[in-house]
Amino acid sequence: MTERPDRPISDLGFARVDHAREARNGVPEVVFGEGKQADQISAIVARLIDRHQRALVTRLDAERAERVLQDHPHGHYDPISRLLSWGASPKRLPGTVAVICAGTSDLPVAEEAAGTLEWLGADVARLNDVGVAGIDRLLAHREALTRADVLIVIAGMEGALPSVITGLVRNPVIAVPTSVGYGASLQGVTALLGMLSACATGMSVVNIDNGFGAAWQAASILSLLERGPDPRPASFERSASLTPASDAPTPTEPRTS
Repeated sequence: MTERPDRPISDLGFARVDHAREARNGVPEVVFGEGKQADQISAIVARLIDRHQRALVTRLDAERAERVLQDHPHGHYDPISRLLSWGASPKRLPGTVAVICAGTSDLPVAEEAAGTLEWLGADVARLNDVGVAGIDRLLAHREALTRADVLIVIAGMEGALPSVITGLVRNPVIAVPTSVGYGASLQGVTALLGMLSACATGMSVVNIDNGFGAAWQAASILSLLERGPDPRPASFERSASLTPASDAPTPTEPRTS
């Protein structure tokens, strides 16, 4: 039986592909690759490409990526970010996101953020290996930092770099703690708690090693630059009064408790 092309969900048995997500938030569903078999990923990607002409898989090792590319050979795999992608956004987002990492060991997370942003249609400026242990490496780019519309700052160890950068710029900073570091770094928990406890204002924090989440947040901010503020007030009292009549009891219909 052939699936209807307008159906909002593709039920594959092991997965239910959400095609309505693009209408809700502007981007098709993204596939988290960890824990999935190559043939499962391939089947999901087939539905996404067929319906949306693009797809993105995160956290995918090279062996499974090679297997998926046998079924869908026009994709691109990056072994550093572990991103496997097909197609690209049909439109460009305004502005620039700076993706900055403290050390070379943080590059996989930084490239996950940068690669995701590029797939989402954003322009990315990369600045690598500028951690606080050699602060002059960062300060040499101080003017350029202020020109970025959004900054994603990635650091492990004690996680100090995002606080320093937030103190230098006025635009939003998204901090990403990484699991890089020795024993007391607790696989990123120390950096996470340091970033959450930072006194620098204007900084938000995502989960450990979550370059994808930081990229999505940055793209959401850029999309606001594109469309501008919604002229309608966010009045929940007003929205509650707009409940469809079919869902509300009629005057002659007794209410049930």
